[in-house]
Formats: sequence, C-alpha cells, structure tokens
Amino acid sequence: MRTISVVIVILLSLAAVRVCAGDLSEAAKIQYLLASVEALEGATFIRNGSEHEARAAADHLRLKLKAAGNKVKTAEDFIKFCASRSSITNDPYLIRLTDGTTVKSEVFFRNKLRTFAGEKPQT
Repeated sequence: MRTISVVIVILLSLAAVRVCAGDLSEAAKIQYLLASVEALEGATFIRNGSEHEARAAADHLRLKLKAAGNKVKTAEDFIKFCASRSSITNDPYLIRLTDGTTVKSEVFFRNKLRTFAGEKPQT
C-alpha cells in the first residue's frame, strides 16, 4: 500500500513539474519577445500616433502584461492581448525599423516567436 502511495505522489509531482515547465516555457517566450523589442536600437514604436523609443515600448508592454493578469497564459496571448494594438483606440501598434520600414507589431512579434521556435520568419 505504501508503494502505491509513493508512486502516486511521484506521478502527481511529475505532472506538476510538467505544468510548471510549460508555464516557464511560455514565460521565457514572452520575455524573449519583450527583449527583442527593447533591443531595437534606433527603431521607433508607434502607439496611438505617438512615437516611442524601444525601451519605453517594452516598458509599456510590460505594464499591459501585468494589467492583463491571468488573461495572458501564452506568448500568443501576449501578442494578441498586449503587443498588437491599443486597448483604448484599437489602433494597431507599429514599429518603424532603422531602415525606414514600418511593420505592424503583431507581425514583428509573430516572426520573433517563429525565430524563438527555430522556424523561418514569414515575410
């Protein structure tokens, strides 16, 4: 009987670790996405018609992530609920890169997520 109890405890522990590891993986992806925008030297983050430096953009996205709370469970949730558009005006966020190219932040972040996963970004 004791052996069965020990096995059950071990299995439950492994299941809990697996769930936590999944959460850690998603948290790592979100941190990677935040770091990727923060590292864009010379880029401009455009939010509601106002231009912001990369560090300010990352700080803003961190605030939105914190405000979203349990609504954001995955990196995809982060992109959808925090990093794609203004929650006030619903206008898309844009990123103007140093070469003058402007991309929707949703496209930027989805490509970064593909890169994180070892996939080729889409054009």
